[in-house]
Amino acid sequence: MNFPAELKYTKDHEWIKVEGNVATVGITEFAQSELGDIVYVDVTSLGKEVAKDEVFGTVEAVKTVSDLFMPVTGTVTEVNPALNSEPELVNTDPYGEGWMVKITVANAADVDSLLSADDYKTVIGV
Repeated sequence: MNFPAELKYTKDHEWIKVEGNVATVGITEFAQSELGDIVYVDVTSLGKEVAKDEVFGTVEAVKTVSDLFMPVTGTVTEVNPALNSEPELVNTDPYGEGWMVKITVANAADVDSLLSADDYKTVIGV
């Protein structure tokens, strides 16, 4: 499995890539493999500030629905439009075309509390 070192991770299996005060958020390769075939991504928080660890949407797989948790406090500024017609991008390219939201980070210090790739691997037992 792939866990890019430049990303930060949560114990709830989200990843975040921070560039200045803008961050891109998605779910990890491990998470998508555990969920199976993803058929729908529902993000209802566009334009809203979402606190760290709050739910910002859901991802629906063939057999389950799972909440998506915000890694840091921020305002959701964009939802990946490609996921409306191709939710399977989360399965095929979780760190690229399968990203879920872009946010404006409210508190840069939140990022420091997230897991490194090596720490995340320890959490999932890889």
